[in-house]
Amino acid sequence: MADDGAPAASGGGGHGAGHSAAAAAAASNSDHTQFNRDTQEKRINMPPPLDLTEVTSPVYPETPNYFSRKNTSVDVEDYFTGPRDIQKHSKWPFVLQMHGSILPRLLVPLIIVTIWSTLITCLSKFVYNLGVQSILLTVLGFVVGLGLSFRSSTAYERYAEGRRYWAQLIHVSQTLGRVFWIHAKEHPELAKKDMMLRRVSCLNLVLAFSVALKHKLRFEPYTVYEDLQHLVGHLNTFAKTAAATDPQCTTLPKKNFFKEVGEYLGVSFAESNPRKALKKATYPLGNLPLEIISHLSVIVDAMVADGQLPVPMQQTTAYTSLTLMNDIMTGTERVLNTPLPIAYSIAIAQITWLYVLLLPFQLYKALEWITIPACIAASYIILAILFIGKEIENPFGRDVNDLPLEGYCEQIAHELDVIAAMDVHRDMPYAFLDSHLNLPLYPVSMASFPVWAERSEEKIRTAIQGKPVTLFQSRKKSSAEREKEEIERRKAREGSNVSSKHQGDNIV
Repeated sequence: MADDGAPAASGGGGHGAGHSAAAAAAASNSDHTQFNRDTQEKRINMPPPLDLTEVTSPVYPETPNYFSRKNTSVDVEDYFTGPRDIQKHSKWPFVLQMHGSILPRLLVPLIIVTIWSTLITCLSKFVYNLGVQSILLTVLGFVVGLGLSFRSSTAYERYAEGRRYWAQLIHVSQTLGRVFWIHAKEHPELAKKDMMLRRVSCLNLVLAFSVALKHKLRFEPYTVYEDLQHLVGHLNTFAKTAAATDPQCTTLPKKNFFKEVGEYLGVSFAESNPRKALKKATYPLGNLPLEIISHLSVIVDAMVADGQLPVPMQQTTAYTSLTLMNDIMTGTERVLNTPLPIAYSIAIAQITWLYVLLLPFQLYKALEWITIPACIAASYIILAILFIGKEIENPFGRDVNDLPLEGYCEQIAHELDVIAAMDVHRDMPYAFLDSHLNLPLYPVSMASFPVWAERSEEKIRTAIQGKPVTLFQSRKKSSAEREKEEIERRKAREGSNVSSKHQGDNIV
């Protein structure tokens, strides 16, 4: 390609110079074409870059996202796994809803009760009457009711406590996010773009703590999960090293059909050990949420040392938030690792099943063949309470009625993004108050902030002091009077808009 500043050839040497220039141009074009081919081949052979909005890890497999269900999905596995998406609305009445119901887990117990009650009824009808007085219904019913009440209350208490901890984590994440994005001052030796990237990275660490805590509570100790890899891949943690030394941790064990059906139906022999990944680890797994808190502590210390958090209250807020994050981690672990004592669980289960199995003997004299459906109905009522208590005892799992931890993490991510989307003008902090869209005395006055700023202090004070009286008188007006005033205000507003438009046309 010719240079615009090159001198033009002249005189008798122009013809030879023209040939040499043409040859040089041809050679240059050939080199340029070869360079383009090489560049194109390199681009073809290069792995595709991550899109700016892509959050999926390019290395590790995706983990199930239970909040990506489609309304048209009729997959059985998608229907009976959880947690349930609380954002979705069902128009079916509760009595007809199946998603979230305990009925699938009661199918096997109800089949057993049906066979048992049918056997006792047939023996009593055709062989020997096994019916007894129903006094045991009253005596044992009180004991069973007391045990089930204790089981349900303790299970729901753990469920509610787990929800309180995650609500507190959402609050702490918002507070710490504001500290990093709004309260922290600019670093005197860093460019604004570098400081902005550091702030975003700090917000990502706040989000990483909640996601890591979710996986830890589900006994998933590594960093290779879709929603976590991009947040902590740059941190030097035990979980990252363990994932690198054990390539098998990236593959989820595939369950066969009978095992999946057994888990859906609540068969204990088909349930997998949730701590299997912890027991198979070949390298120390550490404590990923605790390590993230340690990294955040280093960042807060550096901000305080550099003078980025000059106000003592801001420093206290940052350190208190880190302490609360640690308290949330230990509190959720306490809920997870302190179930109802096994003696209580065994005794309540045995008493309940004993009561259910004795029902046919006590109901036969009064009901005869109706004993069978009566036992099924009574067993469903009693066993449903027992199984619900067992399901919600661990609120952090993947059952339908467990806490939607994915939804909470998505909420934290969204709210941190909202905080980061705010453009903080540190040199003009009151700029948004001086806007003409700010109506400081609405609904008493439709005047904007700049209009009121032109008025005297006495008028402003009079309007503020008269606002309660004006609002009180406005509430006393009838709906017809309010509608009439609203129409007049709308007409006045439209008239002012038309006049403004005419003035603009005249100016043009």
